Amino acid sequence: MSSKAHSGYSPRGIATSLYANRALIFKLAKREVVGRYKGSFLGLFWSFVTPVIMLTVYTFVFSVVFKARWPGGSESKTEFALVLFSGLIIFNLFAETINRAPGLILSNSNYVKKVVFPLEILPVIALGSAFFHFCCSLIVWVIFYLLFFGIPPLTILYLPLILIPLMLLTLGLSWILSSLGVYLRDVSQIIGLVTTVLMFLSPIFYSSKSLPEKYQIFLHVSPLTFAVESVRNIMIWGVPINWIGWAIYMGVSFAIAYFGFWWFQKTRKGFADVI
Repeated sequence: MSSKAHSGYSPRGIATSLYANRALIFKLAKREVVGRYKGSFLGLFWSFVTPVIMLTVYTFVFSVVFKARWPGGSESKTEFALVLFSGLIIFNLFAETINRAPGLILSNSNYVKKVVFPLEILPVIALGSAFFHFCCSLIVWVIFYLLFFGIPPLTILYLPLILIPLMLLTLGLSWILSSLGVYLRDVSQIIGLVTTVLMFLSPIFYSSKSLPEKYQIFLHVSPLTFAVESVRNIMIWGVPINWIGWAIYMGVSFAIAYFGFWWFQKTRKGFADVI
C-alpha cells in the first residue's frame, strides 16, 4: 500500500479530513438540529425547555421526595440538583452520540454509493448535534447557578479541556460502532443497554466517595468517570483539574479516536456490498 493510503489512516489524516469538510460538517449538523424541531410550535426553544424541565424534576424527585444530599455539600436542594445535572449533561453528550452511532451508516445509505462523500464525517455530525444540546443544557445550568449561588468558580474555565478528551473518546467509539452497525444489526440494541449500564456505573447519581472501597473498581470500568468527576469539581467545588489523570485520559482517548478512524476507513469498503 502506498504511503499516501497510509496517511489517510493517520492522525494527520483525521485532521485533514475534518478540516477539509468543516463547512459540510457544520451545514449538516445545523440541518440535523433544526430538522429535529421542524414543525414544532416552540422550535429550537425546546433545546432549552427540556433541560429546564428535567432540572426541575430532578430537584423535586431527589431533594424533596428522596431528601438526598450530596456528601460534602450544603443542605440546598438546588445545589443537589445542579450537582446531579452537571454529571448528566456530560453523560447525555456521550450517550446521545453513542446510541445513534450503530445506525448512522444504515440511515444514510444514500451517501454510501456516493464515491465523493466523506462517510467518516457522519459520526462527527452526530457529535456536533449532541454538542449543541450540551451547550443548551450548560446555559441552563449556568443560569440556575447564577440565580441561586452567584458567579460559578473560575475553575469552570477548564471545561473545554475536559471536553476535548471526552469528545475524542466519543468520536472514536462512534467510528467503531457505526462501522460495526453495518455488519452486525444487533449492535444498536446492545449499545442502548450498555449506555444505560454506564449511567449507573458512573458517579452521576452518587458520589464516588460514597461507594465502599471494594466497589470502587466498578467506577473505573466507565469511560465517563473521570470526565463526570472533573466537570463536577471545576463547575461546583472549585477544584482544579487532576493533570496526571487528565494526561492519561487524553492519551487513552486519542488512541481510541485514532483506532476508531483507522477501523472505519478499513471497513468502509464493504459498506456498499452489505447495504
